[in-house]
Amino acid sequence: MFDLGKLKYSEDGLIPAIVQDSDGGAVLMMAYMNREALEKTLVTGETWFWSRSRKTFWHKGETSGNVQKVKEVLYDCDRDTLLVKVEQNGAACHEGFYSCFHYRVERDGNVTVVGERQFDPDQVYGKKY
Repeated sequence: MFDLGKLKYSEDGLIPAIVQDSDGGAVLMMAYMNREALEKTLVTGETWFWSRSRKTFWHKGETSGNVQKVKEVLYDCDRDTLLVKVEQNGAACHEGFYSCFHYRVERDGNVTVVGERQFDPDQVYGKKY
């Protein structure tokens, strides 16, 4: 069994986790895990992260219902970044888009929103954003 302690966590005990759609390959989001969040992810088969701002764990989809079923967890050759391949239920982004990466910077510096909003975040989370 792999020792999760062999991964290279930052000084604050975190490791970046890139979340990718296991079918289409779209990058859905990037968040941080600590060792316990990674353990919870492996045990439950759904993604768990560490919120740097709230200083607490969060289970992806706990509020919205848009959970991520883990298909595969990989780490890079430097052991300092995770790639979590998931089956995404609904939208991954708290702004209601399938992917958090929906702002495209054009060559002229303008920004284009790509993709369709799948839900209204105010209805799901309340008027926070």
